[in-house]
Amino acid sequence: MEQQNYELNDYVQMKKEHPCGSNEWQIIRMGADIRIKCQGCQHSVLVPRRKFNKSVKKVIKNEEN
Repeated sequence: MEQQNYELNDYVQMKKEHPCGSNEWQIIRMGADIRIKCQGCQHSVLVPRRKFNKSVKKVIKNEEN
């Protein structure tokens, strides 16, 4: 399995969409758990890193781009 490369303030697309209809999230905290913020409704969720790694589909934008 390929290791995803993501950093703080990156935007990622998740496999499942949020109930508001958006599946684009911004990474706002990294550690053992990762806090992500929905770009549709601005709701934030704290996800364990292992579950986050399984749920992320792709990195949309990096902070540098």
